[in-house]
Parts: sequence; structure tokens; C-alpha cells
Amino acid sequence: MDDMMLQDLARQAGTALAQQELMLATAESCTGGWLGQALTSIAGSSAWYDRGFITYAAISKHEMLGVSSTTLEQYGAVSEQTASEMSAGAIARSRAQVAVSITGIAGPDGGTVEKPVGMVCFAWIMKEGMALTETRYYSGSREEIRRQSVAGALQGVIDLLHSIPPKVA
Repeated sequence: MDDMMLQDLARQAGTALAQQELMLATAESCTGGWLGQALTSIAGSSAWYDRGFITYAAISKHEMLGVSSTTLEQYGAVSEQTASEMSAGAIARSRAQVAVSITGIAGPDGGTVEKPVGMVCFAWIMKEGMALTETRYYSGSREEIRRQSVAGALQGVIDLLHSIPPKVA
């Protein structure tokens, strides 16, 4: 997975968003803004990319995106529940109709038996209510895990948008 592949996925996501006349917001933790960078590297992305939230610390997930303290305490910052609330918060705090979130453990430290290095949780949500969550397990260096996470988030946006009927003119 190289930068050209990420750029291609970002371009595909942008095309799908533009075709549906939708805006995207991102909520990132372990990728630290890499997803937003990939999306904004595409010329004209302001037509379909609204904003991004980088919420690396658990408290920032709560303060910026409204992830509940109960969710963070019960499930942890790296969980599908937290990812879901991150995406919902990004929708609520933006002008976007679609949001994606990423939270995970990129390593090389920080993993546990229950939540190993490479565990990444995603959530994709549409303002109308369609929502998907998924946990994936990646391997490799910190950079490789982060890169795979960005690719996974972009592919999820593409898949989500291709699952809804196109707008009729």
C-alpha cells in the first residue's frame, strides 16, 4: 500500500461523494489526520470534504465529538462503540451527511492481550441513520498499520456510498 494507492482510494471516495452530492467529515485518532490529508490531496475536495477532527486523547473524543464518558470507561477509546460515537459526533458537529471514524492501536507499544497492536475500530455513518462499524487487525510497523487504517476507512466510505441508490436528477 503506497501513497498512490491511498490517493486513488481518496479520489474514488470523492467521486462517489460528489455523485451523491454529499459532504464527508472525518474523526481520527490513531491516524492523526492522515485520512484528512489523503482526502484533501485531491484537487477540488472542498466540494465534498467538510472537515476533520483529530481526537488523539480520550478526553478530546469526549470534548470535541461528544463520546460519552461511560462509553470510554466501559469499552475504552479503542472500541466499535467509541468509533460509532465519534462518527455520530462528527456528523452532529459538521455540515456533512457522511462521516467516518478511526480509533486504534498503531504501536509499537500500547497493545494488550484483549486489544493488541494493530487493532483498529472504524465506524461509517450517514445522517439519515445508516451506520456500520467494524474492527480490523493489521500487522506491520506503526506507519504500515496507520496507512492500512486510512485505506480501510476510505474503502469503507466507497462501499457505503455504493450501497445507496444514486440520486435521481
